[in-house]
Amino acid sequence: MDKPRLWKTVLGEIELSVSRASYKTWFSNTRLLEIKDSHVVIGVPNIFTKKQMEDRYHTLIKTVLEKNDTEIERIEFTIHEATVDDDLDDDAVVTLDAATRTSNTGGSATMDSSSTLAKSKLNDQYNFDNFIVGSSNELAYAAAQAVTKNPGQKYNPLFIYGGSGLGKTHLMQAVGNELRGEHEGSVVYITSEQFVVEFLDYIRYKKKGFADKYRSADVLIVDDIQFIAGKERTEEEFFHTFNALHQSDKQIILSSDQPPNSIPTLEDRLRSRFSGGMIVDVQPPDFETRCAILQSKAGEHDYTLDQETVEYFATQIQSNIRELEGSLNQVLAFCELKDIVPTIDVVKSMIGDRPTQPKRLTEKQVVERTAKYFEIDIDEITGPKRNKAIVVPRQIAMYLLRSELHMSFPKVATALGRKDHTTAIHSVEKIEKHMHLNQQMNQDIKQIKDKLYA
Repeated sequence: MDKPRLWKTVLGEIELSVSRASYKTWFSNTRLLEIKDSHVVIGVPNIFTKKQMEDRYHTLIKTVLEKNDTEIERIEFTIHEATVDDDLDDDAVVTLDAATRTSNTGGSATMDSSSTLAKSKLNDQYNFDNFIVGSSNELAYAAAQAVTKNPGQKYNPLFIYGGSGLGKTHLMQAVGNELRGEHEGSVVYITSEQFVVEFLDYIRYKKKGFADKYRSADVLIVDDIQFIAGKERTEEEFFHTFNALHQSDKQIILSSDQPPNSIPTLEDRLRSRFSGGMIVDVQPPDFETRCAILQSKAGEHDYTLDQETVEYFATQIQSNIRELEGSLNQVLAFCELKDIVPTIDVVKSMIGDRPTQPKRLTEKQVVERTAKYFEIDIDEITGPKRNKAIVVPRQIAMYLLRSELHMSFPKVATALGRKDHTTAIHSVEKIEKHMHLNQQMNQDIKQIKDKLYA
């Protein structure tokens, strides 16, 4: 079997199983290097990714490979430079003059292409031409277009918020790609998770060039900025970076799953600065926009879908563009492997019939329905008890709040009576992991969803 094609199929399924930030950070620069005698070798770009794969994603990868008719006895993760070099043209730090800069302290910066710190990528496929505009995102699109015409002056910072998988990253990177091509200077794109990793690396190993990499940028784009909230030293570092750029009229673009005033534990001084520019939201796409997205994405893969297939897809997957695209990619990869046409029967066999989702599903409904299904009281599922009969339903409720309502982790934690949002993160990740292995848990979650959407 063709290794790149198989790995593309595997990544398509994994993208549906993990968060956007996790997929971009840990999976986007991986390669399937070898399959021999049930031994699989996967190339990763650095030691951070290698450790995450071994500790956190080994079981998920093995499960998905086996689903695609690959016998696995051992998976090996190895640092492989080509996983980075293959995409060097997409490097997120685009410098049009010198290859290196002088740091604020006068030392020589080390944040060039040979840096061992985590690297981010601008994806050339994210541009304004292939961004489908509808009533759900037209204001955000207009604001992003305005930024490209007058960066650093109008709408600075530009703050885009909305649920997971609605196109925030596409829009932000479209701005970055537009400015990268027309303006001299540097465009830096990074997720907040990567910013935290680099900052910790900078503190731990006293590596040079961290501050200069960001404060010398002409455009700084940070995805999922909410994840720096509560990390005091990271917030302080970003505060000074923000001030340095803003005072120099450099453009700042941020995204979050909620507006600045709703991000829990975010420092007031950052909240104030994030609110000082233009704040726009993106909403779930309407039916017509979903159909247009499907036709556009299928066309990028040289496929044409008939209208019946498109409308079935758009009806079954309503609230999340990433899930819509991920399911489409999974179907197209399957059709490519089997050398068949993506008909409505193929789509039905792969994604199945999904219940129509209500327009207004509340967190209270999710928590109450989960508690009722497991025959426990609301006070128990939201209370302090930690026995298994209570903890597992509580974790499933957290998973449903995250997957169905796209709530932030702090809000998920609060809805189940927890004070620390890391509890919600751990719970959701644990359920996502066990769903691949535990048929009973899959059945429980399906039945709860059926009741919610009945």
